[in-house]
Amino acid sequence: MLELLLYVGNKRYSSWSLRAYLALAHTGAPYRLELIGLDLPDTRQNILAVNKAGRVPVLRHGDLVVNDSLAICEYLHELFPDAHLWPTDRAARARARAVTAEMHSSFTALRSQMPMDLIGSRPGVGHTPETLAEAARVMEIWREARARASGGPFLFGAFTIADAFFAPVTTRFTTYGVPVDDVGRAYIETIAALPSFQAWKADARHEPELHDHQ
Repeated sequence: MLELLLYVGNKRYSSWSLRAYLALAHTGAPYRLELIGLDLPDTRQNILAVNKAGRVPVLRHGDLVVNDSLAICEYLHELFPDAHLWPTDRAARARARAVTAEMHSSFTALRSQMPMDLIGSRPGVGHTPETLAEAARVMEIWREARARASGGPFLFGAFTIADAFFAPVTTRFTTYGVPVDDVGRAYIETIAALPSFQAWKADARHEPELHDHQ
């Protein structure tokens, strides 16, 4: 079996890296992580050495290099079909892909005003009308998905790529004290209880704070 090597950014701050990692960990396949520190003098050259697009995460599988979190997750879905990274039901799979694509391409206010910081606590920061409107849309997605999945625990019953993509948002809601309903609170707790997420967060606690991300 060719080695699966995932290059990631700082675990405290890199939401896109967290998404790819959660999907990879869910497959149960052996893998190796290599961290490229962000906001350092050599960060850009280190990333360009593994990805000409200049971003992390990057998955290397033999001679194949896949960048972009969603492309990585789709590749893992094809490589490990038994992991069911997308729902097996066609309609549920279409809905899961739609909300994942929405997360991938939208919510710009939420990203800019509430950047991921797994260890930080900044209640009230970033609570602009635009950001709170996007947070409300996220919670609407969670309610609708979990209702169709008979209450969860994940968005489509079992863990899927959709959960990997919304996991960083659960941390943003916690860090910035975004008010959530009972469904949102239960979903945040479900993600927080994932062993893979707990391992990632434990590592993040040992990383230095980056002042540009405050």
